[in-house]
Amino acid sequence: MQGAGPVRKAAAGGGAFADAVRRAQADFEFPDADAHRMALLAMHQTGLMMAALHPRFAPVETLAELRKVLDAGRIPVWLPYRMTERDKRITPDWSTTSDGLAARLAERLDGAPVVLVKSCRIVPGSALVSLVLEGIVDTAFAAIVNRADLAWHVLGTGDEVAPAALPDARERTRQPPPPSHADSPRPPAPARPIHRRPPPTLPRDPPAPPPLLPSPPPLAAT
Repeated sequence: MQGAGPVRKAAAGGGAFADAVRRAQADFEFPDADAHRMALLAMHQTGLMMAALHPRFAPVETLAELRKVLDAGRIPVWLPYRMTERDKRITPDWSTTSDGLAARLAERLDGAPVVLVKSCRIVPGSALVSLVLEGIVDTAFAAIVNRADLAWHVLGTGDEVAPAALPDARERTRQPPPPSHADSPRPPAPARPIHRRPPPTLPRDPPAPPPLLPSPPPLAAT
């Protein structure tokens, strides 16, 4: 969702349609780029379903359509495929989900605030980097929020937030980006075992020769 206070614009996630794409990719092993386009279409289908649930909702595919619906006093439900399928600022893989796409829409709307609604509990005051590391929001969302300096908020199950508590376009909440593998502290190198040389062995004295046997007595001549 974008917009402070009451919902002004909505971007639906892929839901069960996106889960079907994941299962199909696991079965048929097609590339992530194709799965990305299919996931965009999954969001498209969820958006159409959502728009059919209330007369104030209206599906839109472009910024011009979005503004027209807003001017009419209705709530646009964004269908992302047309605007994002060739967007070079979106990674065409599973690192970009509906979280990152919602942030990208907010970025293209001159930095509108963005609110994510999640089907899990959210610890109040969670930092963006923590939400990324816990797998609650995707890495693309964090990257776009930081580069566009977007105001953001994440709601979870059981959250009831007054409109005044939602982010306003004037409030910017820049967060440090999630640590990359290069930034992660390296574990200490294991200690090398110390190999001690055994003490040199001294040469032993040669064994004593066996005692000489006495010579037999001479034979007497007969």
